[in-house]
Amino acid sequence: MTRMNYSSGATWEEKVGYSRAVKVGNTIEVSGTVAEDQGKVVAPGNAYEQTKFALAKIESVLIQAGASLHDVVRTRMFVTDISRWEEFGRAHGEFFAAIKPATSMIEVSKLIDPGYLVEIEVTAIIHNK
Repeated sequence: MTRMNYSSGATWEEKVGYSRAVKVGNTIEVSGTVAEDQGKVVAPGNAYEQTKFALAKIESVLIQAGASLHDVVRTRMFVTDISRWEEFGRAHGEFFAAIKPATSMIEVSKLIDPGYLVEIEVTAIIHNK
């Protein structure tokens, strides 16, 4: 099977040695994605907007890889304050209400920058159309 790596151009990718997404066959794994734009935290303190921004970044790399949100079978949301689950969940629902992938929302003590409230990973499987 052919392996394709997809980059977002983030400086962390080279420093840490990872890809935004990796596609092998019809499966795509998307790395943990935060609300970052050109090295800056997007929507500081706003769980809903950070979740939307991260999911839009994920959607963009899926499209690059020949997939769509409809191919997502699993999401994982790492959040720094689980008491704000409704904010994270509302944004997730706006992207996935009709798709309903398996999901997890897990509270973590912190992310790589204290301004990030959520980091999201997804798994997509491209179905024959």
